[in-house]
Amino acid sequence: MATVTGYVEKIKYRNEENGYSVLTVSDGGEEYVLVGTFTYISEGERIEATGRMVEHSIYGEQLAVESYEIKAPEDTLAIERYLGSGAIKGIGAALAKRIVKKFKADTFRIMEEEPERLSEVKGISEKMAMDISAQVEEKREMRQAMLFLQQYGISMNLALKIYRQYGQRLYSVIQNNPYQLADDIQGVGFKIADEIASRVGVFTDSDYRIKSGLFYALLQATGNGHTYLPQEELLSNAAELLSVEPERMEKHLMDLQMEKKLVVREKDDCRIVYPSQFYYMELNTARMLHDLNVQSEIPAEQVRKRLEALTEGDTFSLDELQEQAVYEAVSHGLLIITGGPGTGKTTTINTIIRYFEQEEMEILLAAPTGRAAKRMSEATGREAKTVHRLLELTGMPVQNGQNENAGESRLEGMHFERNEENPLDADVIIIDEMSMVDISLMYALLKAVTIGTRLILVGDVNQLPSVGPGNVLRDMIESGKFPVVKLTKIFRQAAQSDIIVNAHRIHAGEQVPLNKRSRDFLFIRREHPSDIVKDMMVLVRDKLPGYVHAPVEEIQIMTPMRKGALGAEQLNRLLQEAFNPPGPDKKEKEAGGIVYRTGDKVMQIKNNYQMEWEIRNRYGIPVKKGEGVFNGDIGIVRDVNVFAETLEMEFDEGRRAEYSFKQLEELELAYAITIHKSQGSEYPAVVIPVYPGPRMLMTRNLIYTAVTRARACVCLVGIPEVFQAMVDNAAEQKRYSGLKDRILEILV
Repeated sequence: MATVTGYVEKIKYRNEENGYSVLTVSDGGEEYVLVGTFTYISEGERIEATGRMVEHSIYGEQLAVESYEIKAPEDTLAIERYLGSGAIKGIGAALAKRIVKKFKADTFRIMEEEPERLSEVKGISEKMAMDISAQVEEKREMRQAMLFLQQYGISMNLALKIYRQYGQRLYSVIQNNPYQLADDIQGVGFKIADEIASRVGVFTDSDYRIKSGLFYALLQATGNGHTYLPQEELLSNAAELLSVEPERMEKHLMDLQMEKKLVVREKDDCRIVYPSQFYYMELNTARMLHDLNVQSEIPAEQVRKRLEALTEGDTFSLDELQEQAVYEAVSHGLLIITGGPGTGKTTTINTIIRYFEQEEMEILLAAPTGRAAKRMSEATGREAKTVHRLLELTGMPVQNGQNENAGESRLEGMHFERNEENPLDADVIIIDEMSMVDISLMYALLKAVTIGTRLILVGDVNQLPSVGPGNVLRDMIESGKFPVVKLTKIFRQAAQSDIIVNAHRIHAGEQVPLNKRSRDFLFIRREHPSDIVKDMMVLVRDKLPGYVHAPVEEIQIMTPMRKGALGAEQLNRLLQEAFNPPGPDKKEKEAGGIVYRTGDKVMQIKNNYQMEWEIRNRYGIPVKKGEGVFNGDIGIVRDVNVFAETLEMEFDEGRRAEYSFKQLEELELAYAITIHKSQGSEYPAVVIPVYPGPRMLMTRNLIYTAVTRARACVCLVGIPEVFQAMVDNAAEQKRYSGLKDRILEILV
């Protein structure tokens, strides 16, 4: 064991989550590198650290610290050095020198016990003197708080948030009701609070614990797409979580209602429980939909004549349902257009756009994701934005602590610039891929649409529902209260595609002929996972690029599952090893159990509206700049800079974005992706493993969604019986959503 006592010259690196730091410390003219976890430390402080001397392959000799103690500076020079290091705001090197010259070794005592005397030093007012004293006291209190919180396993970053929230009150909060943390602080969910509570010694049947656990169980459900839960199911879920009998929880539901956290309603002879925010979102969404649903008295014959004049000379003709869609769009404030692939949704949208352009109306186009918006732009020849961009989202997202395992993020400090006070300036708004829109986004959109603006919603109701809570498109259609045009005719050109024909067979639950020779729909029978993987690799790397005239990285493997032998995580490990193995010329960085390597195919997994990107010319000079990388965007890792701790990504159209290593949680490998992640995207060819998995995942609408993502070719590899079992499995995961009920309540 070795001991080093000296002054912190520089903090070279610090992880704010866990306090792991790399420090340089001077001791008697010698300089040492210290590595380890330090609760709270500043440059200039004197430290006594004990640990083992280790040899790092790159950085040389270091002291791996096992224990340490902050020491008071031992001489006036050390005090001066500490004060002048920037540790105390407002004191620079010159002022530190004057303070120490005046008070010498007594400096810290004066600061703590007689701070008013600091004003005797030139350049320090009485107010500044008190401020300096407060900072010294706060640093001492903060260090004590950090040490106190650390014993309960709380990370540095979180401890700092707790200290800033409560100050000296944190001791009573932690010891009396740690569940308060879940209500007050981002990053603290029920599970963290419960862990702290068990270490503090809070009883498992504590009222605080039961209330917090109930609310957490309800918010967990929103992460699974529900806007409410039946009371019985909620109590059952909470009982499992808390190990408390359901009967003991009922009285706490009333308390949570009184606190306005919950809304309890009657439905079909049972009680249902909403988090308040989702109940009022559904209620207000229903009201706004009702307000938008106005009807214009425009004669059908007039619309028909204008439409005939507009489409004269077109190489195609609209069918009866497409014409009806145009008429309904003209005569109603709200319209839903739905239909499967090949039924002419794009042609219908384009005709509606042309009709309104002829009337010199202002039209806005949008879709829920960046990739879907891009597809819409390509299909219409007009600019389409993401819905978030349309609504002008500003601010920074932070993780929702209450919903820590639900994959949700709360938009703390974020808001839409477009709302009821600053609505969208448009006569017509068209939203594509509506099946992906959840209740929160629908509510935000409707707030920005004024009565009199036409809102046209387009989507395939048979696709997977939104990742977020609610089932907006299906609920609106099933309410029967709004104009809906369902396109059913498969057009001749589309009918020549087995992808489209088979997609409709899948939707109808019919037998799909897997032995048929086809130009765009192929099934390869393989029984064993290793054989399935092998064949998928051959298809992606060797067979399909030339066949569909697309580079390897544009061909996408999609799987129903995240876990398992053929889940996305395992496939990505195998495919990375095969397609992009390590090499001396490839830099890499491991983060969160994933290795990111130069040349890797990677996907953005959350919307980042602030991420800056640029497009460079062949000389490396930026020619275009912008902001925004979106959930589902796929790119290639071009560089990993270990020194600067950055990773450079290249997305489509040559957009390059730089990620700090801390932002790597926004990325994951994308050699294989889950079918859920493919929503709103389209690929030249898709390859799908077909192998037994959980019945709740192996569903008809899942395989339907997967097949409809392909433009030119679908290749399925696996067991035909499993494929047919998916087609036969019409059971969708039950999703509790009340928008339909709220619509029917209002529109009686």
